[in-house]
Amino acid sequence: MSARVRIAILGSTGSIGRQALEIAAAHPDRIEVVALAAHSSAESIASQVRTFRVRHVALGDGAAAARAASLVSDLDIDVEVGPDAVAMLPEIAGADIVINALVGAAGLRATLRTLDSGAILALANKESLVVGGELVTGRAGPGQMIPVDSEHSAIYQCLLGEDERDVAAIWLTASGGPFRGRIRDELADISPAEALAHPTWTMGPKITIDSATLMNKGLEAIEAHHLFDVGYDRIRIVVHPQSCIHSMVEYVDGSVKAHLGVTDMRIPIQYAISHPRRWPAPVEPVDFTKLGSLDFEPPDLETFRCLALALEAGRAGGTMPAVMNAANEVAVAAFLDGSCRFTDIDTTVERIMIAHTVEALESVEQLEALDAWARGRARKECT
Repeated sequence: MSARVRIAILGSTGSIGRQALEIAAAHPDRIEVVALAAHSSAESIASQVRTFRVRHVALGDGAAAARAASLVSDLDIDVEVGPDAVAMLPEIAGADIVINALVGAAGLRATLRTLDSGAILALANKESLVVGGELVTGRAGPGQMIPVDSEHSAIYQCLLGEDERDVAAIWLTASGGPFRGRIRDELADISPAEALAHPTWTMGPKITIDSATLMNKGLEAIEAHHLFDVGYDRIRIVVHPQSCIHSMVEYVDGSVKAHLGVTDMRIPIQYAISHPRRWPAPVEPVDFTKLGSLDFEPPDLETFRCLALALEAGRAGGTMPAVMNAANEVAVAAFLDGSCRFTDIDTTVERIMIAHTVEALESVEQLEALDAWARGRARKECT
């Protein structure tokens, strides 16, 4: 690597991407931003290009790419167009580290392309592993994939220096979302604004709704299964409303390692870039004298059925997680635009899962075809 680590940020205009750029701005002597990609936020990415003097840019949407190109027409930059251009961008730019913060299943091709290029993948697109599973892990070299999710970053760090044979269980912590403690009958008339009011984390709209339904924790369980090669019988989920403990690893001798810190995504993002070193914190550390109590409780699988459905899909394996994920993305979008109720999200996901016969995971093309099928069925359910 050069004196400065060269990073590409896919999904640079989203929550994770913007925070990654904050870290780059805070460490100009350590980080060089060489490529930026987004789906359709032309004005935002044009501003980022100017601020960080980036020469390699791609947008998935054609109209947005044309708009971005006009906004930076005075610069010597080619704005590439389309999902394939987004996936290929880091390799063209010669990135050392690729932060994949694309939203949804669209991030899978970028993940596979990054792994094939030999670059380090800082993975914030959990759907890559949920949908791609063994297609992704089979291409990743030792140490090539570093998780950015706070929970998986925590587990990754708790496992450093340990023998995987000594792991008894992995504990994923969940805040419980804004509706913790409510019963299902109280959720039918929830508005998007209420669901977007997360009590502890600041995130994009899709992941925030997934956190409100607890689908996000189910996706994270599938991701943990693939990232750390652990069976679902060794993955535990516990609701921890303070969100101070980001996750834990339990060992066979009864010891438990817990990763604690403030609820700020810049810490795991920065660690994925600085690994194996640690850089000065981008935020104020936890003041343990003021923290108060740490509470834990089991998740309510009857009320938050998305979690149960995601775990069911993970255990079924093969193509079921991809179908489940596609149905969820459509249902969440329908809820956000007012086309369905909050409780219709899990109902839609369940119906699409029932309609699908599990297949062995074989190719990206197979997954894309099933993704399209599931989305079509889910749209009919949500209208």
